[in-house]
Amino acid sequence: MPIIVPGQSRPSDPQPHRHRQMAESFGVDPERYDRARPRYPDALVARIVAASPGRDVLDVGCGTGIEARQFLAAGCTVLGVDPDARMAEFARQTGVEVEVATFEAWDPAGRTFDAVVAGQAWHWVDPAVGPAKAARVLRPGGRLTVFGHAFDAPTEVTEAFTEVYRRVAPDSPLILQPVRPALDIYEAMFAKAADGIRQTGAFDEPEQWRFDWEQSYTRDGWLDHLPTTGALTHLAPDKLAEVLDRVGVAIDKLGGGFTMPYTTLAATATLTSKTLAL
Repeated sequence: MPIIVPGQSRPSDPQPHRHRQMAESFGVDPERYDRARPRYPDALVARIVAASPGRDVLDVGCGTGIEARQFLAAGCTVLGVDPDARMAEFARQTGVEVEVATFEAWDPAGRTFDAVVAGQAWHWVDPAVGPAKAARVLRPGGRLTVFGHAFDAPTEVTEAFTEVYRRVAPDSPLILQPVRPALDIYEAMFAKAADGIRQTGAFDEPEQWRFDWEQSYTRDGWLDHLPTTGALTHLAPDKLAEVLDRVGVAIDKLGGGFTMPYTTLAATATLTSKTLAL
């Protein structure tokens, strides 16, 4: 997730949706983004589909179409919305229908859906506007589910990243303070998302879902992933190369790779009052 990268980076402003430059920076290399970013647990996709009244899905902040393709493979019809035309064009090339807009400004033109989902993207949506708009475009009994990955790279990798990033990007809006596990930060973030859903008055009591899994990374695999994170999408090529070189050395010292424990968290709720949603 772009809001937190190795080193526990986070925007100094606690409302990341205000950081539009960072929010819309991930299309700098959509091919790399699609290749390097992890997919979502099949069990998560299956659970969303099973808990929704039908299979028409709206994917908010669909990016290159990673989760959209997973829902298509599960037999759903998917419409993506993303503010970055570069990401949208890549997604279209993979078979995903996408409209370019922020979710807040997007015009549904009377269309409604059985499920609204957002993978790695809900923190870029206004926390008050987003849930209310999701309620307006959901059919009765429809489900809103927002989800993302929490992970901590090995300590040696995190420390190497933090040290070099502070040196090459001293004016970054991100704070690098490895004081809390990523899971703690993400649990708080998804609790806040659940509060936003709850405050609309249009949904039943939000649930929290959790899926634990692992992914192995080679040195090259992790260095391919790093430039897709929000901390690095703005770096000049020479500074990016410096970061990747320093982190690569740390991975070499671990034997050239590592296994990353991932936790995918979700906040989800069913629309219960279409009247309130309107």
